[in-house]
Amino acid sequence: MALAIRDVTEHDLDAVLALNNAAGQSILALDAAQLRYFFERADYFRVAEIDGHLAGFLIALREGGDYHSPNYRWFSEHYPAFVYIDRIVIANAYRRHGLGRIFYCDVTSYAEVRVPLLACEVFLEPRDDVVVLFHGTYGFQEVGQQRMASQERQVSLLAKDLPSYAYVRDTWLEHGGLPDVPWLAERHRLLPTNQPRRHAGERHA
Repeated sequence: MALAIRDVTEHDLDAVLALNNAAGQSILALDAAQLRYFFERADYFRVAEIDGHLAGFLIALREGGDYHSPNYRWFSEHYPAFVYIDRIVIANAYRRHGLGRIFYCDVTSYAEVRVPLLACEVFLEPRDDVVVLFHGTYGFQEVGQQRMASQERQVSLLAKDLPSYAYVRDTWLEHGGLPDVPWLAERHRLLPTNQPRRHAGERHA
């Protein structure tokens, strides 16, 4: 089995949209315009490809964006810098095989050299104990709850401290930035002309 975790491409979008909207009630549905927003704006948008087939994806955004998700806005109001996992979807054929942990390791690797906190939420209605346990064993702790008015569902807001960030900040981010190597690079994405590309370590109010 050949597994690749890579940045999304435009050619992946139809398959990503279909996978998202087949995921059931644990993942909010998307339309093409919403997915295009993520393609253009998300700081982290990677897919898992197994033997040439799209097996899953994860989308995450940093602070300072114009994303109107109530959960993203909650973290924006409570933390100055973070990477927020908006969604992770694994195709049915590849679930329960550790692909979620691989994605979380990868997004953690992305986040810990840029921000001190990794954030996400899980639905409590209906509650999925496997999902709750997964996040707990991966080091997330509940930092709040809120009810999503549009969905009328309670969510648990989770955060994980990234202790490596302080070392990276003091060693590199405050002294010229991260080394110029491929695994530390930002993804290539389309941005509106009035939104500059953000570099590691920058904060936006």
